[in-house]
Amino acid sequence: MPMPRPPHWLVYSGGVALILALALGRQERANAPEAPPPIPGESQLPLAETSPFAAKVSPLKPKLETVAGTAFSAASSGVWITARHVIDGCKQPAIVVADGRGVAAKAQGFADDVAVLTTVGGAPALPINAVSPLHRGERGFLPGFPQGAPGEAASQLLGPQTLRKRERAMAPEATMAWAEVGRTDGLTGSLAGLSGAPVLDSSGQVIGVTLAEAPRRGRIYTSTPDAMRRALKAAGVKLAPVGPTSSVSVENYGRVADGLRRDLSVAQVVCLAT
Repeated sequence: MPMPRPPHWLVYSGGVALILALALGRQERANAPEAPPPIPGESQLPLAETSPFAAKVSPLKPKLETVAGTAFSAASSGVWITARHVIDGCKQPAIVVADGRGVAAKAQGFADDVAVLTTVGGAPALPINAVSPLHRGERGFLPGFPQGAPGEAASQLLGPQTLRKRERAMAPEATMAWAEVGRTDGLTGSLAGLSGAPVLDSSGQVIGVTLAEAPRRGRIYTSTPDAMRRALKAAGVKLAPVGPTSSVSVENYGRVADGLRRDLSVAQVVCLAT
């Protein structure tokens, strides 16, 4: 006796469930551990005499209406890169070098939404690759200070995209669009404050500057490598040859980010009250 066939609705619903399961299974989510908590009383500790910032550090009184962003070291002599909109309208930007303390920075050059700052004293520089082309699907890791606290995100390159910014009367800007695939555990909502953060490739080289996000779409927008190159050229800074680097992956990007912040290679940038 032949076995009865299952009803059509059951076959269709089973097929849909299988497709959905496969799609969800292929979605990548690679969150990083939370950043270590601050050391109690750290803001009262003096900077070490060997710190290049020891003689120039001052207490911070950031303007309450100014949103802080992220900057990273492009040369140990005191050259930094951030997003231009982070310091727009700021008479005195500063790099935070310790809890509640910072050093004054000066804007030196711009290209699109990328800005170059200089300070007296610097931090270990990140290797910058502003020459090699980017490829769809490659990884990008963004260490910085989302929502004003240590954190990071992981992403995958979608490709070039023209970004039209409403907050400033600017011409459309060429950017790179990335799909967010991970972030610091416990970090929810906006990535505001990550603007200016470096985009590290899997070899640990900087390939862009974080500019904006589209939270509902899970998108992050960064500068092109060429914009970094032009901003450094406008500031009169020559890139040093890229030396040995350490690899970055979805398994270790949280630890890598913690190390870069600890060394001040990635730091917060704020606007000092004047």
